[in-house]
Amino acid sequence: MSAQAHQAVNRQASRVAAIQMVSTHDIATNLREAGRLLAEAAASGASMAVLPENFAVLATRQMIGCGRREAEPDNLIRRFLAEQSAELGIWIVGGSLPIASRPDGSTVTDRVRACCLVYNSQGEEVARYDKIHLFDAMVEDAQGQYRESDTFEPGEDVVVIDTPAGRLGLAICYDLRFPELFRKLREQDAEWVSLPSAFTWNTGDAHWHALLRARAIENQFWIVAAGQGGQNSERRHTYGHSMIVDPWGRVLSEIGEGPGVVTSELDPERLRDIRTRMPVWEHRRL
Repeated sequence: MSAQAHQAVNRQASRVAAIQMVSTHDIATNLREAGRLLAEAAASGASMAVLPENFAVLATRQMIGCGRREAEPDNLIRRFLAEQSAELGIWIVGGSLPIASRPDGSTVTDRVRACCLVYNSQGEEVARYDKIHLFDAMVEDAQGQYRESDTFEPGEDVVVIDTPAGRLGLAICYDLRFPELFRKLREQDAEWVSLPSAFTWNTGDAHWHALLRARAIENQFWIVAAGQGGQNSERRHTYGHSMIVDPWGRVLSEIGEGPGVVTSELDPERLRDIRTRMPVWEHRRL
């Protein structure tokens, strides 16, 4: 047994939470609602909580303004995440927020990065993932066309970190459609993956459950998917159905639409058992 597997077996099960929101264009209101739901997650016994994509800033053009108006690293949203994690004593996977610089500190001149930041229970920023796959698609809804590449610059790096709930791989929304990224996360010993999202209602109704379960099954890890779920604006209706899926593809907990919190325990013994009984990783033929 590898050192990583031995550590997983000896680790206690950890409760994690996926937070669902219906964010609007009002940043202050969004942050108040996020704080309320994070407190609910902490009260449920969760050691870690995952916020949805665009939890604080909904509109892409608004995100550019926010990313450039606030000085980094002391901007409003980052301060909020640091304060909440320290006050509640939990780790927070901070959905996504706009940042106008790259991980190396260089400035993004014409766009921003959609970044997922992770904070530990002392309020320290311990990881950053920049969304790699950008949603440029035609959708049969009130908005019609989505072109994230007009507003965002894609990231490049695959990110996996150690957390109290095990090795965590980071992904955001549209990344879900690209199985090669999730293979890379598993290659780096990810035991669970967080997926902050804002799936449109149309695409979510067609593909959300199938994609989440497929990524969990083929890589044998948990996926904690925290989404936007409701009527965010006149033209934006998001699918919701935030859920936690186990390494066997079972949906352990799920919420439909509207704000709320779902939780589940990530049991390392369950993970070890599934990977031992069906060692698909060792059976790969590339």
